[in-house]
Amino acid sequence: MTQRVALATVMDRLSIDAVITDYAVAVDDGAWEDCAALFTPDGRADHRGAGGAEEPAAAGVRWLAESLRLFPVRQHLIVNRRLDLEDLGGYPGDHARLRADYFSPLGPAVAVEGGTAPAVLTGGRYAFELRRTDAGWRIRSVTVHEMWRCVPTGGG
Repeated sequence: MTQRVALATVMDRLSIDAVITDYAVAVDDGAWEDCAALFTPDGRADHRGAGGAEEPAAAGVRWLAESLRLFPVRQHLIVNRRLDLEDLGGYPGDHARLRADYFSPLGPAVAVEGGTAPAVLTGGRYAFELRRTDAGWRIRSVTVHEMWRCVPTGGG
């Protein structure tokens, strides 16, 4: 591998990491337009593993916005990232897959019609597929596999 190829691979890894971090921050901040902009035009979101549907990314982002509206405070951590870049005979390609775990505390409890929505802790694993585009790396698909959920008792 030449230094140029090695540098390109490092730059791709950093760019992909930034996209995934931007996704987490956009969800936490409720920046839904920013979140949608991280996907390719044909992007898909599969939230079936967390109570949603498999659908175009724009619809998946709308589902997130509606599902999370009860939780004004979010701190969505994406960790243990395992990235596989397409290798074209020693040269970086335009496709990548990233698997990562997430921990997502949602809260605090807020008043809703008929009571309050409690704080929630949830965790699981993401599977991202990414593509290089003219605008940089973008998410082609995201699949959410919620592995656990906890609703703490004892108030707020």
